[in-house]
Amino acid sequence: MSKLHRRAETISDRNDPVALTPDDAGWTYTGLRVLRLEAGESRTVHTGEFEAFILPLSGSCTVRVDGLTFELEGRETVFTRVTDFAYVPRDAEVELTTTHGIEVALPMARCTRRLEPKYGPADKVPVEVRGAGVATRQVTGFGVPGIWDHADKLNACELITPGGNWSSYPPHKHDEASDCEVVNEEIYYFRIADRDGITPSPRGFGMHRTYTADGALDENVAVRDGDVFLVPHGYHGPCIAAPGYAMYYLNVLAGPAPDRSMAFCDDPDYSWVRSNWADEPLDPRCPVTTHEGRRE
Repeated sequence: MSKLHRRAETISDRNDPVALTPDDAGWTYTGLRVLRLEAGESRTVHTGEFEAFILPLSGSCTVRVDGLTFELEGRETVFTRVTDFAYVPRDAEVELTTTHGIEVALPMARCTRRLEPKYGPADKVPVEVRGAGVATRQVTGFGVPGIWDHADKLNACELITPGGNWSSYPPHKHDEASDCEVVNEEIYYFRIADRDGITPSPRGFGMHRTYTADGALDENVAVRDGDVFLVPHGYHGPCIAAPGYAMYYLNVLAGPAPDRSMAFCDDPDYSWVRSNWADEPLDPRCPVTTHEGRRE
């Protein structure tokens, strides 16, 4: 199996679905933890040299950090609602408490500045529909520059791709400093819905591609619920949701640039596709979710 494609069963830590540090990934900045807390459970997390978002995937929780308390109203699953979230700084002791149980993602980045904790309400999170036709998808920009500027290195967003559609297309890269891109390490964390479009399930699948122009890197993999793909460099995309099985992924990005950015360059062989979108209808299934819930 590819060293860049990490199957769900290989990245867990006891009851926690994902434990992935930059050292595990073989790079410098970007990491991801996914914690699972049972009903009534509390967990203390020490952030160390990492800043992080606290992002409920299913369930709700209370976050206590630096003498502040944030109540995060979560969601049934990632396919049902845009969620509240919180930013927590490096060198912090964070207490998570849940009444009914929670699965919560901690996208994280190694950083140098220590900022204050901050609450992110769901109703302030922008939901964007990108692409057109079979490339229509939802982008939930909760932690992107220009929308959320309270971070040192960390960038993050969520995407939902309806069954049968393509996203992260045209393929793009961000592995060098140039007029159109910055250097970022990126994690894709996938959840795949069952045929009900709501419940994550191992039955569905999707496809992901990462490659370089010279062919030295050429990865085409089937991803399933809970898998991670690491993008150290090269073009990445498309991500393709199998018909009947909606795909979610959390993108986590960080890099050496002094200012946070998610700037990228398209693969020039495919950038022309964007010009066709103006003449194609949007898939009416998008957006799939808002802060008010799921759009049927």
